[in-house]
Amino acid sequence: MSMYKTFNYKNSAIAYSVQGQGKPVVLLHGFGETSAIYTQQIDYLQEHCLLIIPDLPGSGNSTLLKNSEEKNNLTVSVNYPASLNDYADCIATLLAHEKIYSCTLLGHSMGGYITMAFAERHNNLLNAFGLIHSTAYADNETKKENRIKGIEMVEEYGCYAFLKTVIPNLFGEAFKQAYPEKINELIETSKLFEKDALQQYYFAMHNRPDRRHILKESKVPIMLIAGTEDTVAPINDIIEQATVPQQCYIHVLEKVGHMGMWEATNKMNEYLLQFINR
Repeated sequence: MSMYKTFNYKNSAIAYSVQGQGKPVVLLHGFGETSAIYTQQIDYLQEHCLLIIPDLPGSGNSTLLKNSEEKNNLTVSVNYPASLNDYADCIATLLAHEKIYSCTLLGHSMGGYITMAFAERHNNLLNAFGLIHSTAYADNETKKENRIKGIEMVEEYGCYAFLKTVIPNLFGEAFKQAYPEKINELIETSKLFEKDALQQYYFAMHNRPDRRHILKESKVPIMLIAGTEDTVAPINDIIEQATVPQQCYIHVLEKVGHMGMWEATNKMNEYLLQFINR
């Protein structure tokens, strides 16, 4: 990783790195992750494009977003409610800070939800975007209930205990059996999260709207990457969405769960580069 740079967004210090040169490509990480989740993609892609990799507010080296105008509409306490729109606007501020006026935006999981919000609010800044193990759907009622339970569990047991139960389920069986130490490594990094950050993310994801209309209306190429063993962004949902955009590239990773960046690194890198160079 190169040295982090920072910029100010709503009085939060947001950390990011810039690597490589060429076409600007922004990589957005997901829930319970930092920009380091993309280390193997960065190593590969930096030879081919200009990568901008932020830590989202409250993750990694970025401070928590405390000045959103969102109000808590849930039955559970959330100290600092925020929306995916806040995070999308944060990325637009980053691009302005770096004087980048057009980019390819690629988001994993929650990063994909932010990508959809960005496409709705800042489509003039996009030349393409991709959802990595992510969807344009809103949470269904079951998922919304699980978000609220998650907020309560983080409150009661803390981030580490919560993510220790969540993280292993993100991986497909083959990777779980072969690389338990890598999964433990990811679990250990979860000790760095504050509960306010994880609760804020769950709040934002719980309240996100359905954005399938953005897939339909978008004039830029869209890529979807799915894993056959992904229980968070099920393959059937992603295949269903692939019929919506005017220009869609879809890739299916066999025997892969929700973490293709780690589980199928070479294929993931190849698919990302193909899309960037399309």
